[in-house]
Amino acid sequence: MEAPMCLIENSPGQPLQINAQALGILQRIHQPVVVVAIVGLYRTGKSYLMNRLAGRGTRGFSLGATVQANTKGIWMWCLPHPLRADHVLVLLDTEGLGDVEKSNTDNDSWIFALSVLLSSTFVYNSMGTINHYALEQMHFVTELSQHIKMKASDKESHDLASAFPAFVWTVRDFTLQLCLEDGTPITEDQYLERALERRPEAPESQDLPKRCIRELFPWRKCFVFDRPASRQDLQRLEELPESQLSQEFLEQAHRFCRHIQESAKAKTIQGGRLVNGTLLASLVESYVGAIRNKEVPCIENAVLALAQLENVAAVREAVQRYDKMEELMRPMLPTEDVASLLVAHSCCEEEALRVFMGRAFRDEGQHFQKQLADQLQAKLGELCRRNEGASLDRCQAVLMELYQEVEDNIVRGHYLQPGGYQRFLRDRQSVVEWFHQAEDKGLMAAKALQDFLASKEEAAQSILQADQTLQEKEKELEVEKARAEAAQREAQLQREMQERAEQMAREKERSFEEHKKQLMAKMEQERRTLLAEQERLLQQRLQEQRRLQEEGFHREVSRLQGEIQGLRHQIQNQRSCRGKICTIS
Repeated sequence: MEAPMCLIENSPGQPLQINAQALGILQRIHQPVVVVAIVGLYRTGKSYLMNRLAGRGTRGFSLGATVQANTKGIWMWCLPHPLRADHVLVLLDTEGLGDVEKSNTDNDSWIFALSVLLSSTFVYNSMGTINHYALEQMHFVTELSQHIKMKASDKESHDLASAFPAFVWTVRDFTLQLCLEDGTPITEDQYLERALERRPEAPESQDLPKRCIRELFPWRKCFVFDRPASRQDLQRLEELPESQLSQEFLEQAHRFCRHIQESAKAKTIQGGRLVNGTLLASLVESYVGAIRNKEVPCIENAVLALAQLENVAAVREAVQRYDKMEELMRPMLPTEDVASLLVAHSCCEEEALRVFMGRAFRDEGQHFQKQLADQLQAKLGELCRRNEGASLDRCQAVLMELYQEVEDNIVRGHYLQPGGYQRFLRDRQSVVEWFHQAEDKGLMAAKALQDFLASKEEAAQSILQADQTLQEKEKELEVEKARAEAAQREAQLQREMQERAEQMAREKERSFEEHKKQLMAKMEQERRTLLAEQERLLQQRLQEQRRLQEEGFHREVSRLQGEIQGLRHQIQNQRSCRGKICTIS
């Protein structure tokens, strides 16, 4: 995108609306997305900071220079990630919160909630210092549990922290010294954590935002910024060259941008599934649709809806990959035996499965994988029929060419002479021998020969009966001999068909094992991802428990203990289910 575009419109007196053009841009992005959203009170310099992050200086998101908020709704800017060639950086700039001139201030909470739901890194921007006033303005974070649900069945939302983005608090025009009262230097992160320290005697207006930030955003970071220029120059910040900006500010902005570029993770959903632009677009539709219907956006419902769409697409893409590979095999047809065909099919199937596994997720009961297995079995049946058809066509063409001279002799009456039947048998045997020597007949050669000879049997019997050199008894013996030879060929054909059926049965078993193997590998990968997230959250919760103990919040320590025990139980379950798998039938 050459410039930002409004993604979610917040028009006066209207519900939130999605810009179809911006949504279409997202839908065409198939790489993983790193989504960075910034929120904060209006006129705090959010857009300027995002433009720095975009690497476009001051050009991009509209800055404005008055006390009125300039950005409306949520604006989006999709850019190549500066450090990850296979990722896209999606920047979301939001309208300023708390603008008293807005006609619909209720949407502030929804803008805040959507920024949390859509981002992988959530930046809150404020001015001055993190003091009582700044925390009071963070009342939006205290409302998140009312505006976001983890599960549809929950009356109250739990486990939101596991689905929430990393939290970065940026403090603009920071004027304090980063040190303790005794002069000991502290880091920006330590400054944030000290500001979030809770005191039992503190009023709820100060304590509740601290508690919500600590509970909902376990992974936090802080950056402070000097004023970028003099107050007078701030009015024309878009026009100022970097040489006229504060050197301290430039260094601080560089550190912030480097952190986002190096550390901000790609957007994921439950189970560690990477989100690309297409999935992000679906999340936008799901969450905004819920808000427009006056419902609380539900993370689980959105994920299940995504899983349905993705799994349908995964089956379709896997079958398309199979078809594309199978097309490359067609010049090989017909194969001389079914084993060669099954080897080729198994290669196509393994590749199709890899495509499916790469896109599918939350396939409860392997419903969609079973659909794929059924379709691939049907594809194998089609491939076998195509192979048999190609073999029959080839054999029939060879037989007709080889038999043409015999056919001409029959028409000319060459065999309707004394001893003609024996000459016919010799000529026919020569045709059979030449047919056996012909190449590229395929696996239906025996069937084609049997059917061909059967189709010529009436003519053979006519020649036999017309041969005056043979007695009736001899003719009867020749008839029996012909029947015996036909029966022998039929028995051989049945043996080949039986062997082919056994090979197909073994192929079905091999296919089942391949599906099982790839499913187990996928489940193991998902299990490890989930286990790592759970262990990371457990360590954070243990740290928070110790901190609450030190701060004297004993009742909350007990409540948190229940959550910690639940996490430990989940981790133990994940460790014990290694290697277990649902049966695919």
